[in-house]
Amino acid sequence: MIPLTVLEEIIDQAGVAPRIEAMLPIGVRARQLTARTLLAGMCLAQADHRPAHLTRVHQALTALSEDDQRRLGVIADWKHGPHQLTYRQTEYTFGLAADALAKDQPDGLPSGPLQRVCDDLLEASVPAEFKDASTSLAVDWTDLESFSRPPPARGGDCADPEASWGHRKNNLLRHQDELFFGYYFSAGIMMPAENGPAVPEFARRATVSSCRHDPVRAFTPVLTAMPAAGIPLGDVLADSGYAHRDADAWALPLRAAGAQLVQDLHPHDRGPKGTHDGAIIANGNLYCPATPRTLTELGPLSRDATPEQAAAHDAKTAELAVLRTASSAASPATTTTATTASPAPRPWARSAARCARHR
Repeated sequence: MIPLTVLEEIIDQAGVAPRIEAMLPIGVRARQLTARTLLAGMCLAQADHRPAHLTRVHQALTALSEDDQRRLGVIADWKHGPHQLTYRQTEYTFGLAADALAKDQPDGLPSGPLQRVCDDLLEASVPAEFKDASTSLAVDWTDLESFSRPPPARGGDCADPEASWGHRKNNLLRHQDELFFGYYFSAGIMMPAENGPAVPEFARRATVSSCRHDPVRAFTPVLTAMPAAGIPLGDVLADSGYAHRDADAWALPLRAAGAQLVQDLHPHDRGPKGTHDGAIIANGNLYCPATPRTLTELGPLSRDATPEQAAAHDAKTAELAVLRTASSAASPATTTTATTASPAPRPWARSAARCARHR
């Protein structure tokens, strides 16, 4: 359980409570629940691993000590004596804040002010001594089911109109993805730099997008906005789901923002392919489309590999490195591929002939 004082310090350092308060309408009578106390209750509920229900936020606030409740305004002096915050008051203030931070026409993506509030809260949660510990990030997305039931099969509305049907991997034997109704949650986690010291894996950025939207395209502007906030981008580690995107969706914006992409090639981009269509450069290495299959299918050694197996694996790896280096040196980089947004050669003869000898 994270202490209340720590959560309050994060909220104050982020400076989001006054911004939200300024966006809320002013009534005849002052609201008992402030935006700062509402955020504290939301953080308390999540820090205690409670479900993200508004009732849990009210319970977290009313379970505080009497001194904390009075300090935060959960208990206020009214005309007829002390008055403890009710759930209806919590629901009312939360609704005002949600409407103020929402888009006029909801489309399944967070508004600019809402995304900035989330960015500032996450950044404030990183201790000052670790803010410059590493510029490397590991990014990924996962499924996030909605609280709502899906819309009726015969058509109609549901309680969460911005949610949508999406696909997620399962742990079953079959290979098909399974459907879920909700959102994609994307996050960028601080990672140690290559050959650098270990660092805590703090979340630096995150966003939620409806499954109607590509999670990669939804998260790219969140990451590319970091340098403007004084947070440089270094290595960005991603799996093949990010590599298998149009260049304008991921690779070009990230590289323009100063990031160095470290990512797996998608299975569709691996292995021998036509010289013209299949030449790929990823992370500075040319993957020759005519590389022998025995080399392109190299995998990691098992833990119980014998010395002979390790030596054979090293030999194949060295042979593959020679092919890549030789091909890269002889191939002019003049075009870009949509997969990696890296320079890729036009049809060339020398490298193709060199690789063809190894078929």
